[in-house]
Parts: sequence; structure tokens; C-alpha cells
Amino acid sequence: MTAVNLRRVDPAPNMRRFYRLDMQPELFGGVLLAKEGGRIGAHGRMVAEPYDSEALAADALQRYVECKRRRGYMSSVDMRAGQQKS
Repeated sequence: MTAVNLRRVDPAPNMRRFYRLDMQPELFGGVLLAKEGGRIGAHGRMVAEPYDSEALAADALQRYVECKRRRGYMSSVDMRAGQQKS
């Protein structure tokens, strides 16, 4: 399963944050959605949410990614594309 890595860097308020989402199989047949976030360069806070199926976990992952993008987080692919446009 593929992890999603997001970053938000804004020098004006000294904001350097990361957010990582990953789906992992659970020992007893479910799926865990692991969420980790915090300041870049520091240990982040990790929370794991259990889901009954991979489809439910994938839907939740997509919702979290959309929410974080609305707040200004970008993936490394988005960041590289933005630098090429400049």
C-alpha cells in the first residue's frame, strides 16, 4: 500500500509541517489508517484508525488528503510542479 506524504512550508509565520497517511494490514484482518503529522525535523504524533475493509480505509485516506490540500499541504510532486511553473 502506498503512503501519502504531504508538506506545508510557509516562511512568513515560520511554518514547516508534514503529514503522512498510510494504510497497513491489521493482524486480525482489518486495515489500519496510520496518520502521522508534526513539525518537519521533529518527531510527529501518530494515530492509527482501524477500518473493516481496505475500501473504507481508502475512502477515509482520500478524505484526509483532500482536507489537508484545502489547508495548503502539498505532495512533493505538487511542490516540484509549482517550482517548474515559476
